[in-house]
Amino acid sequence: MLYPVVVHKDPDSDYGVSVPDLPGCISAGTTLNGALEAAKDAIECHIEGILMDGESVPVGGEVDRYRQDPEWADGVWGLVQVGLSNRRV
Repeated sequence: MLYPVVVHKDPDSDYGVSVPDLPGCISAGTTLNGALEAAKDAIECHIEGILMDGESVPVGGEVDRYRQDPEWADGVWGLVQVGLSNRRV
């Protein structure tokens, strides 16, 4: 499953990653690649928590759905693929 992520970078900080389809799911890294790898781990952990709570896992949406939102205006978009083969969706 693909999840759109938005990456933010301030001059004096690491890269921060947010996952709009999974509110509260964030990660960071000192490099862009590291931040995206951390995002994958964060998404998988977040989904595991959702499943443990017996809730449905939100499907990753389209980037275009969020691009115009002022909350994400300064970010760079990417997609992170996570495997859910052993999980209920």
